[in-house]
Amino acid sequence: MATLSGGGGTGTGTAPAFTQTREFWASVAYAALLGIFGAAVALVFLGVVHRGSQWFHSANNGWFGGQWWWIAVTAAAGLVVGLLHRMTHLPDKTPGVLQDLQTGEADPTLVPGILLTSLVSLVGGASLGPEKALGSTVGGVASWLSTRRGMSDDEIQANTVSGFAGAYGGLLSSPAIAVMLILEIFRPGGEKATRTLINTVVASSVSFGVYFAIAGSVFLDIYKVPQYAFKSWQLLVGVVLGVVAAVLVMAMVLVIAVCTRAFQQAKMPRLVKPVIGGALFGLVGVILPLTMFTGSDQLTTVINEAPTLGTWLVLALVAAKTLTFALSTATGFVGGPVFPALFIAGTAGVAVHMITPGVPLALAFTCMLAAVPGALVSAPFSMVLLAALVTEVGALQTAPVLLAVVTANLTIAGSQFLVKLAKRAQSNTPATS
Repeated sequence: MATLSGGGGTGTGTAPAFTQTREFWASVAYAALLGIFGAAVALVFLGVVHRGSQWFHSANNGWFGGQWWWIAVTAAAGLVVGLLHRMTHLPDKTPGVLQDLQTGEADPTLVPGILLTSLVSLVGGASLGPEKALGSTVGGVASWLSTRRGMSDDEIQANTVSGFAGAYGGLLSSPAIAVMLILEIFRPGGEKATRTLINTVVASSVSFGVYFAIAGSVFLDIYKVPQYAFKSWQLLVGVVLGVVAAVLVMAMVLVIAVCTRAFQQAKMPRLVKPVIGGALFGLVGVILPLTMFTGSDQLTTVINEAPTLGTWLVLALVAAKTLTFALSTATGFVGGPVFPALFIAGTAGVAVHMITPGVPLALAFTCMLAAVPGALVSAPFSMVLLAALVTEVGALQTAPVLLAVVTANLTIAGSQFLVKLAKRAQSNTPATS
C-alpha cells in the first residue's frame, strides 16, 4: 500500500493526514449543512422570483411584442430598488460575484440589502441573474456564523467558499460546474486546494440533491441543439469564434462603461436613477420582449424560434440585451452578470449559424456560450464544462469550444497589453512646441 503524507503527517492509504483530524470533519459537516441551507435559500428565492415575475407575458416575441404598461412596472421596481438602497444602506457599488469568488469573502452586513434589492430587481425584469444574491446570502451567513464561533481566518474563508458552493449547487446544471468554477476563480494552493475541493464537492452535491429532489429540475436547464459530427476544420472555426466573442465582450464593456459614466455624471437624486433605468430597460422590453429578465428561459425561445424571428431580430437581441444589462447595473439594480452574459453569448451563436449556415448550430452556440464569459474570467475548463453539459454535445465536440475560450481570453489580454504599451509610449514621447 502506498504511503502519502499531507499536512505534516504520514498516513497509509490514499487519504492525506489532515483528513484524520477533527477540524477537517467539522469543516465537512459545515459544508453539508451549508449545502442544505443553500438549497433552501435557492428554492425560496427563485420560487418568489418565479411567482413575482408572472406579471410578464408576451404572446409575440417579435418587434414591439410587449405591452406599454410594462414600463410602469419596471419603473416602479426601480423606485423600490432606490428605496431599498436607502433603507438598507446598500452602497451604490457592491462587490461583484466574481470578486467574491476570487477573495473567498462575503460581507454579512450587506446580505439583507443585496437579497431584498436583488429580489425586487429580478421580479421587476432587470437583465441580471440570481447568482449574486444567492452567493452573498449563503456565503455571508457562513462567514457570520464562523466569525461568531471564533474560527480562524482560514476556517472562515473555507466555510464562506463552501457557502458559495452550496448556493450554486442547485442553480447550475451540475454540481461539477459549481466546483470547477470556484476552484478556477478562487485558486487555492497547497493543502487548501484539497480541502476546498472536498468541501465544495460536498456542499454543491448536497445542495444539488436537495434542490433537484424538491424542484424536479435545476435553474440552468438543458438547451436542445442539433448534434453534429466532429470535423478537423471545426478547430479553426473555434479560433475564429473566439475572436468574435472577444470583440463582442469589448463592445459589452464599452456599453457598460458609457452607461455607468452617464448616470454617475448625471445630476439627479440617487432615488431617481433606478426609476429612469427601470423605465429605459422596460421600454427596450416593449420593443424586444426577449430582453427581459435573466435570459435563461428566453435563450431557449431564441433557439426554438430563431427561423421565425429572423437574423436581424436575433442580432438586435444581442445588442439590446447588452444595453439592458448595462442599464440595470449602472442604475442600482442588483444581480449577477452570468446569466445575461450566457443569453448574449448563446444568442450571438445562433446569429452566427443563421449568417453562416455551414457552421453547425451546436458548434456556434457552444463556442460562443463558453467564449463570451470565458473572455471575462480566466476559467476555461468551467466554461467548456458548462457548454458541454447544457448542450449535451460529445467529447470530441469540446475541442473547438476550448480553443474558442482560450482564444477569446488571449485576445482580451493581448488588447489590454497593446493599450498599456500605447499609453506608455505616449507618456514617453517628448512634448513638442
